[in-house]
Parts: sequence; C-alpha cells; structure tokens
Amino acid sequence: MIQSSGQKRVIITNVSPRVEEGRFPAKVVVNEDVTLSADIFSDGHDEIAASAYIKHADDTAWSEIPMTFVINDHWEAILKTGKLGFYDFKIEGWVDHYTTWKKGLKKKFDAGQDIAVELLIGIELLEEAAAHNVDDKASLLSWASQIKRLTDPKEAVALALSPDIAGVMYKHRHPELVTQFPVTYRIEVERLKAAFSTWYELFPRSAADGPGKHGTFKDVVRLLPRVAKMGFDVLYFPPIHPIGEKNRKGKNNSLTAGPDDPGSPWAIGNRLGGHKAIHPQLGTLKDFKSLIKEAEKLGVEIAMDIAYQCAPDHPYVKEHPQWFKWRPDGTVQYAENPPKKYEDILPFNFETEDWENLWQELKSVIDYWVDAGIRVFRIDNPHTKAFGFWQWMIGEVRTKNPEVIFLAEAFTRPRIMERLGKAGFNQSYSYFTWRNTKQELEEYLTELTKTEMRYFYRPNFWPNTPDILPPALTQGGDNAHITRVILAATLSSNYGLYGPVYEFGINAPHGAKEEYIDNEKYEIKNWDWNRYTRIGDIITRVNRIRKQNPALQTTWNIEFATTSNEQIICYVKTDKATHNNLVIAVNLDVFNTQGAHVKIPLPKLGIGYDEPYQVTDLLSGSTYQWTGDYNYVELNPYQMPAHIFKVEKIY
Repeated sequence: MIQSSGQKRVIITNVSPRVEEGRFPAKVVVNEDVTLSADIFSDGHDEIAASAYIKHADDTAWSEIPMTFVINDHWEAILKTGKLGFYDFKIEGWVDHYTTWKKGLKKKFDAGQDIAVELLIGIELLEEAAAHNVDDKASLLSWASQIKRLTDPKEAVALALSPDIAGVMYKHRHPELVTQFPVTYRIEVERLKAAFSTWYELFPRSAADGPGKHGTFKDVVRLLPRVAKMGFDVLYFPPIHPIGEKNRKGKNNSLTAGPDDPGSPWAIGNRLGGHKAIHPQLGTLKDFKSLIKEAEKLGVEIAMDIAYQCAPDHPYVKEHPQWFKWRPDGTVQYAENPPKKYEDILPFNFETEDWENLWQELKSVIDYWVDAGIRVFRIDNPHTKAFGFWQWMIGEVRTKNPEVIFLAEAFTRPRIMERLGKAGFNQSYSYFTWRNTKQELEEYLTELTKTEMRYFYRPNFWPNTPDILPPALTQGGDNAHITRVILAATLSSNYGLYGPVYEFGINAPHGAKEEYIDNEKYEIKNWDWNRYTRIGDIITRVNRIRKQNPALQTTWNIEFATTSNEQIICYVKTDKATHNNLVIAVNLDVFNTQGAHVKIPLPKLGIGYDEPYQVTDLLSGSTYQWTGDYNYVELNPYQMPAHIFKVEKIY
C-alpha cells in the first residue's frame, strides 16, 4: 500500500524530553530552560529545517520555536518555561529548498561559475512563496524584482543571502512536504521549590522547653527562627493526628505500651478522630494555621506527613469496614513492610469494590489540609498503595493547586520508585542513603541526571530518617555526619535530614538493625535546642552556601572530575545564567587524611588550559590560585572533609 504522505522526505526520531513515549509528562520547573531535541534528517544532500511548536494548556494558539542544528543530525530548541502548568510540544521538519539554493548559489559564485540560471531559480522560489503568503507577498515580490534588475552578480548574491529574506522564507513551506512527528508530548512546569528545597524534620511533641512536657505547635513557633537561621526552608512534621490507643506500641517498638507511652504518630486515628483531626495535646487547628503563617514570615513552609493507613480504632474501621481486608477470624491483617511489622497499623484495601469512595475520601484529606494552608506533603510508603490512585489524586489536586508538592517516601525496588515519579510525585526519596563509595555515588548520580530519569524522578537526598540509621553514620561518628550532609547538599538540590538526632550526632543503633535505639517514633524527647555542635555549625554554613550559589540549586548540572584517589570524589556544578562555577571535593574516608590530584573539566568552566584562575573555599574562606586542569587537594576529616570551591577567572 502506498502511503499518502509520500512527498514528505524528512525523518524525525529520538524526540526529547519524553517519558514512556508521552504517556507521562516530563517534569521541569518555572523559568527553567528546557532543551527540546530530536534527530532530524532526510535523504540526499538537501538542507533541512525544523521547528518545535509549543502551547500552554491555557493558550489556544501554538508558538513556533525554530530549531538549531547541533551535530550529527541532532537538532535542538530552547523552551523558556514562563508559568506553572502543562505545555504541549510537537516537532516538525521539512526540506528547506531556499537554503539549499542559497548554499549552491554561493558555492558556484565563489568558484567563478555562471550563476544566471541559479538566480532565475531563486527568483522562482521567491515568487512561489509570494503566491502563498499574503502577509509577506509585497516584500517577497520586491526582492524577486530587485534580483532580476541587478546586473552585478555580486550584488545579486549579496541580496539573495540577506538574513531578511531568510527570515521570511523560513516561514514559507508547503504543508504536504512537512513531516510532523506523530506524537505530541507534554511537559509539566512546577514551582521552583520542587527543584530546590532544604528539609528539616522534627516531632512537634518533642518541641517543649523542658522535660516531662508534651510539645505543642506553639512550642514549634518558638523554634522557627532557629530552623530558618540554619538555612532550612521546609519544616516537616510526622503525622499530627490522634494516635491509636488499641495495639499502641511502647518504647523501641515494643508490643506492650506503658500508660505514659505516646505511641507512634504513624498509627493514625482513635475515638477523637482520624486524618482530618489534630492530636489534642499538640493544639488546635487555629494553632496550626497560626504556625503555618509564622513559618511563612521566615521563608519556611510546613510540610505534613500523609500516611494512608489506620490504627485499629480509627473511625474509618467502623464507618467503612469495606475499605479493609477482613480475615476469617474477623480481624484485619496489620501492615508489613518486610522485615518491619506494624501491629498498630491497618492498611487500606485498594482492591475494595468501593474503591471510588475510598479514593475520594483519601483525596479529601489532602484537600482539607490544602485549605488549611499546607502546600507540601511527604507521603508515607506510597509504594504500598495503588499507582492508579496516585496518578489520579495528584493530578486532581495539582490541577486546582499546581503549587502543591508531593514527596514520595519510598525505599523499594527501582522500577516501583520510578513509577511513583511518573505517576506525579514531584520529589522522591532515593538510594543516596546507602551509596557510599566514589564509584557508587558517581554511577548513581549519572543514572539520575544523564538518563530519561532526569525528566520524571527528582531525587531528595536524606542521610537519615527516623526509620533509617545507616551504618555509615553509626560507624563514622561526627565526621561521617558532616561528610554525608555535605554530599547530600551539594550532589542534590533537594535534600533533607531528620534534624535533632543528626545535628547532635546521635548514632546508637537498635541492636543489629539500621534503626535508632530509643527511637523518637515511640517516645517524647527533650532536646537542648541551644546546644552548639560542629555538625550543626557546618550544616548552617552549607545551607548558606546553597542559597548564595545558583549552581547548587539544580541537580542536573553535575559533571564528575577524575581523581587519583578513590577516597576523594570531585565534581563540578555550574550555572550559565550567573556564571556561578563550583568545584566540590570530598574526602570519603572519615577517619584519615586523604589527598588526590583532580582533573578539572576546564571547558565546562569556560577556562583555557593555560589560564590562571582563583578558587575560594566557601567553607573555610581560603583562596588558592590554580593553573591547568590537574591540581592537588588534601582533606583532613577532623578539620573539614570537603572543599566547596568557587571558581573565578583571573583577569
């Protein structure tokens, strides 16, 4: 069968960005320069042209962006994302007969050949374009007439090659000759905080100013200046709802709770209410809204934990028994995330026949807290809930409130974590927590930033969580805490930490488990918030550096440098718009001084191999002058395990 588009000669392949061939949108943030690209070519030797067409969901007309040839049939255009929401884009390509003619004309003229016939061909092309272009008809006919009248071939060629004519002729193409890639792709533009955020986690019930007290939202207000001064812009709370009284856990996850044990905040719900209620000892909804407003004044957003699960005495269990899977003995199987068991938690049954009402109710939880002023949510264990639900719920919420951010707390298999990103989560926990060696870190960051993952999986690096005390922190003490937070904060533009235990260097494990002993999940702590620690001081310095250097405000711009020592990792981060160039070197050995020659990728920094340049360590203030790509660094982990060098040319 002969195809109806046989006149179309241009081939378009490998369009980017795309996620699963357009099934999901690619993720970017507002004001980000997005490279739209494709491999575009044709048979023969004719010149080709290509354009990307862009349309925001709020617009009715498409905008054209001419594409530029890069190398080896690869073409690109830059989309500047001006507003939140969805952009659609499509790619078109065609044989550019006018440019083909121009190049042939110039070659023949330069070779001293007779170009009389060539000029007639060009005149014909201009007149043909005029016949199909009302807006530019007069200009095109005028140019054609001028070429006819000119007797000096040099003047005729100069006019034919003018950029004014080229600009008009670019718009002229025969529709039947234009190849349009058959798929229109979508890009979701999110707010800047989706790409650059600094999280601090604390338990509000541990915020009191003295021992033996249950902390309140008003106590947290007192701590806000401290959190802001340390450079954090997201303050994240574990669940703030009433805690189940049935099967309540005691200290260290024991199955028997004492009369004063507060229980785990993730065991949500009791006779006082569920996911839309507040634990009475924390305060009132009015107190919570006041806290949100006070935080906003300091540039801090409150992030809520949403855990879609219930304590056995949650009102949902009696009101909607069909939302749970009942066993033959009349009980509901408690939640498990092997090897962990949660006897105080019941999971929802996402296969229930009443799934539509379940979905609507769970979405209404988000809606309720959005109405209260929350715009950032950390979702607990999303990998144990249906993917279809997440795609629907996040889509519905963000259609109405595109500024809402969802962080997926999922530590599970790669394909599952990736799917959650595709389903709509703006940020995702990652494997950074267990990536320790130079090779592991380089391979992981390369996967995150140089593959398709860059457009759907936005990592948030956490060195610890209330559930996770990795061996690196247990074994490495304060030095490891400092090294890991510097890595998290400079490798990823989104990072967070479970705050008090981290800055105070607490690292005693619960036996052989990768968990904290005397875990705050099961008891109220009384922290000395005025205590100075070296860890806390360096966290504050690093956060200040992040805010002052745009190169650290995106994850995607990393390039690793070669080092002569596997204990030294080195990488470059740059921001083209501000010419902010950084070189970061970190000693991965938390017990010994290590040194290495590092090969700096000078072309990425815009520095010649024979040009001197100055590097200023933003952590220590020390300044050095370097020349060439090979330079030496030495780092003592007991002093400072890293350099964050700002690179500047010497003029």
